[in-house]
Amino acid sequence: QGQLVDSGGGSVQSGGSLRLSCAASGYTANSYCMGWFRQAPGKEREGVAVIDSDGGSSYADHVKGRFTISQDNAKNTLYLQMNNLKPEDTAMYYCGADVDYSKRHYLCRPSVSQERMDYWGNGTLVTISS
Repeated sequence: QGQLVDSGGGSVQSGGSLRLSCAASGYTANSYCMGWFRQAPGKEREGVAVIDSDGGSSYADHVKGRFTISQDNAKNTLYLQMNNLKPEDTAMYYCGADVDYSKRHYLCRPSVSQERMDYWGNGTLVTISS
């Protein structure tokens, strides 16, 4: 059974940086779409950044130029480097993974339907103060 474990959240002031990690285990995926999603209080969960097994990445407009998604395949870990953080970035951040991407015929984008994700991390809280 696959598992994702999120970590790296915390409380920082506006303009600060954090790096989130998502450690994957328990599955093998030759083709995947993985990404970071976030849910702020009172709001629906939204896509932030995604990356596919070919290394292509895509970002939501409101994080472009500030966030960078990356992966270390040797460590089976997904990262999200977040710079110039703003109070509106405050949310619980989750990583998600579709581990059968090539068979599902959709584009790996932040707008991807979250129902396509096979696995979810436990979430890590990011709080940005002004």
